[in-house]
Amino acid sequence: MDLKESDYKVFRKLRVSALERYCERVLKDVERLVHNDKPTYHERYLDLWKLLRNRDKTIATAFEGPRHSQAFVQLVNIDAENLLTEDELNQFSDELRDRIEGMRTFRNR
Repeated sequence: MDLKESDYKVFRKLRVSALERYCERVLKDVERLVHNDKPTYHERYLDLWKLLRNRDKTIATAFEGPRHSQAFVQLVNIDAENLLTEDELNQFSDELRDRIEGMRTFRNR
């Protein structure tokens, strides 16, 4: 599902903010893992590796290669991670917001 040009321009701008928020969240998770009370550094390392592997998958699906053909799927993934504010979402067209809301409904079943 391609986005119309006006929505695509908004997406390109807002994905930068969403990526920053996501990376901030990941780094806070990393900090918690590094400073947790696991008895060995190896256990902490393994937890960190798992976390980064999983978070990297999210970055790939939500942020890599922003093209018209991928924008809607990426936007849905960004929305699923709660990375956009309602004010930011309101910058999109009514049609696109309705599609996003439909995906939220489907996701929350």
